[in-house]
Amino acid sequence: MSVIKPRTPTGTLELLPLDQIAFQDLLDTIRRNYERYGFLPVETPAFELSEVLLTKSGGETERQVYFVQSTGSLKQGDAPELALRFDLTVPLARYVAEHEHALSFPFRRYQIQRVYRGESAQRGRFREFYQCDIDIVGKDELSVRYDAELVAVIASIFDELAVGPFLIQLNNRKLMRGFFERLGIADAEQQTLVLREVDKLDKRGADYVRRTLAGEGFGLAEAAIEAILGFVSKRSGSLAEARAMLGELGGGNAQLEAGITELGEVLDMLEGLGVPESRYALNFSIARGLDYYTGTVYETTLTEHPGIGSVCSGGRYDNLASHYTRSKLPGVGISIGASRLYWQLREAGLIGSAESTVQVLVTQMDPKLMPEYLKLARELRTAGINAEMVMDAGKLGKQLKYADKAGIRFAVILGEDELARGAVMVKDLRKQEQFETPRGELIKALRVEIEQAIALGELRRRGKAS
Repeated sequence: MSVIKPRTPTGTLELLPLDQIAFQDLLDTIRRNYERYGFLPVETPAFELSEVLLTKSGGETERQVYFVQSTGSLKQGDAPELALRFDLTVPLARYVAEHEHALSFPFRRYQIQRVYRGESAQRGRFREFYQCDIDIVGKDELSVRYDAELVAVIASIFDELAVGPFLIQLNNRKLMRGFFERLGIADAEQQTLVLREVDKLDKRGADYVRRTLAGEGFGLAEAAIEAILGFVSKRSGSLAEARAMLGELGGGNAQLEAGITELGEVLDMLEGLGVPESRYALNFSIARGLDYYTGTVYETTLTEHPGIGSVCSGGRYDNLASHYTRSKLPGVGISIGASRLYWQLREAGLIGSAESTVQVLVTQMDPKLMPEYLKLARELRTAGINAEMVMDAGKLGKQLKYADKAGIRFAVILGEDELARGAVMVKDLRKQEQFETPRGELIKALRVEIEQAIALGELRRRGKAS
């Protein structure tokens, strides 16, 4: 029988255990901060009905969708009724519309699950990846104050991740559309096209945007183009500068004035929420490419690693579930592509492998003492210390080598001599040091050692990121 070569499918993130723990730590940090701000968990199926998922025909999204079909349906030539979700926003829209009468509004949910896209195979781009989303959905209306709260959530997450300085960049689509309207670009469709090009400014540069806006399909006057480029080049460096930027814009139409008012209220709320001024700034070039954003938009970047790009983005939308209900459900949300973020942080040396979640290995010195080893392991676990036990006898050196390779820091050693003295030996495999402790003091001694190791590891991690 031929042996099939084991291969991981391209576009997937498959990790060794200690790296998986580091990735899980990242997910846990995000989840912990979402819950800290009052968001509730939701999970939806990996696949949705095709007619629900694909609310628009054609386009880039549909070309990237993975369809799901049973073998029986495939043989019959039936069109696939199911498709894997490509983001968490469409499933949320369906979920809120379906359960509208059972939910409390504003509805605050977080969702941390895998999504699937038929991406071209390339480094750092995944076909299966985790997204970590939060959204606040209102019924009929939703105060712009919630937009500011999401900035506080982002700041809390990246402060705790300790991956170095970061900047949450803010803008408002109403403000941008109002500015275009003041320049004479009044058609909504043309405004959308201009917004898409402006969103490419940081990636493609001003000359590219200038040529595009002057070319076929746009044909904007030179004065209008220069006014747009001047507008989108504005950045704030402090809260006072941000307020001054808004004050200098003037008015002229309802869209522009609404955008100025909304961003001003967001800034006031950020001050009240205690978000440090160094964590956020206005950036009038931030547009976000997705058409459904209608108000505040966000992009977060790591200051010392601009090549990574946006690590958290999102924005405000007027009506989340218009395809599935007649109710008006405005909302605001953000998304973190956790798989890509983890991969980028690891490539940049900002995150490494984690310690094993197993804190102690109970070694086996003498098979006749198995009842003592079982009792010892049980006591450790009851005390909340994660313990693995060696079940097969072997040389102690081999057992310690196994623990070190598996990332287990502490080993407890109990032989006839220790048993006779009522003692246990504890070996720290990182420091290559060991000490003896009375049997009754083992739990207390291990807790002290484990807490010191955790505190030192956190100091080193934060020192590396600062």
